[in-house]
Amino acid sequence: MTDVTDLDVTELTVPPAQDAAPAGLLATAELELKPALEAVLMVVDEPATEEHLAKVLERPRRQIAKALRELSDDYTRENRGFDLRLVAGGWRYYTRPAFSPAVERLVLDGQQARLTQAALETLAVVAYRQPVSRSRVSAVRGVNCDGVMRTLLQRGLVEEGGTEPETGAILYRTTNYFLERMGLRSLDELPELAPFLPEADAVEADSQEGLPSFDPDAPDEPVTTSTTEP
Repeated sequence: MTDVTDLDVTELTVPPAQDAAPAGLLATAELELKPALEAVLMVVDEPATEEHLAKVLERPRRQIAKALRELSDDYTRENRGFDLRLVAGGWRYYTRPAFSPAVERLVLDGQQARLTQAALETLAVVAYRQPVSRSRVSAVRGVNCDGVMRTLLQRGLVEEGGTEPETGAILYRTTNYFLERMGLRSLDELPELAPFLPEADAVEADSQEGLPSFDPDAPDEPVTTSTTEP
């Protein structure tokens, strides 16, 4: 039997904890909060919730929320080129509108990335009438919207949201990405526009009273002209 006195002292050394911070680095909970929040938010690709940030930085949510609002106020007071906003339930950095031309020149680099007028109009109908079917969106706009709806789906601005009980048609709604892009916390912050949009039922009733009828399966043409929408 080996005598304990013959063992090398290094063999009895207790290994460091697996979650210990490397030498020279502070543990997460020891980091200065505001700079830590800035570092984390700099790399997120979608708004980060206060709960998630509290878990990552090992701090109480109330402390996280207070620091986030103070940071946002600091950026506004200092007129920085970016600000920190609460959007779609989470926090994320955004370029201030005044500096968007400079960012667009860098990001777009000659490419057209904006939605067409047809896509914007279709997106507005979905936003204010959701959940809504393609045929009802088309009835409100007076043109076939299938192609435009596919574009909005591909860009992640709208998504399927169930089916219509009467017809079984797929219903569409806006996404959290839509809120993020629009800079909204929720749909409740949409401007009051819905009262000015015609109801699909009213449009269909007018068609039956002698106005040009609309066929949801027809080519992407306006009802009153032969011009094709992009």
